[in-house]
Amino acid sequence: MKYQFDSDTDLLKFLNKNLLSTIETAEVLGVSKARVGHLVKSGKLQPTKDQPKIFLKSIVLDKKKELN
Repeated sequence: MKYQFDSDTDLLKFLNKNLLSTIETAEVLGVSKARVGHLVKSGKLQPTKDQPKIFLKSIVLDKKKELN
């Protein structure tokens, strides 16, 4: 999927809406932060950024469907 933004403000709005911290990811998945770490280490969940770990919301929601 290709994204294009008209301004930095639009980009920031997109990022704020679509990126999740490890804590937010754990809350969405209904698991602990440690479990999120295990999912990343096992290759079952890919972070967008490694340190601090940031996740794309759409990937987290797909993983939630898989875990249920």
